Amino acid sequence: MDKATLRAVLKERRAAMSETLRAEKSRSICKKLFEETAGYSVIMAYAPKEPEADTMLFIEQLIAAGKTVVLPIIERETHTLRLSVIEDTKNLECSTFNVPEPISAEIPISGSSVECVVLPMVGFDRRGNRLGYGAGYYDRFLAENQQVKKIGAAFSSQEAERVPSDVFDVRMDEIVTEDEIIRC
Repeated sequence: MDKATLRAVLKERRAAMSETLRAEKSRSICKKLFEETAGYSVIMAYAPKEPEADTMLFIEQLIAAGKTVVLPIIERETHTLRLSVIEDTKNLECSTFNVPEPISAEIPISGSSVECVVLPMVGFDRRGNRLGYGAGYYDRFLAENQQVKKIGAAFSSQEAERVPSDVFDVRMDEIVTEDEIIRC
């Protein structure tokens, strides 16, 4: 299956989950993410858009624990991510692609400061291949910041037997689902 077809199938599968089930599974993912990132001080996460795994509880836990939490701001023109520290989830505004971003409360930070990144995924396989939305924003960020630990967050139903990968696709070190932590 090519990426576009697989992306459509997995998006449909994810969207078919009830809001209640997504919330329950997201809480389990957040608990595992918090445990997996305990040893890091500067953690980049993503603010979710529907129907992604909801990471807001994870982000709030990190802030409460005194961690430096970084969120991306999508730069559509350059297909890159601009990074900002976030000190309060109330400072997020729906922005590019309906993604919540800290636009009006931006605190710039360099990608080289990030120790660990938690990425959204449309799909994944057990080899660590990640299927994103297709624009390559995270792949470009990861290519420039190879020092970071890469953790994908997704529901177990988003797993594919095989995700096609290109030379520029960056593999995950771990994938966290509601059921397990897959070490790639």
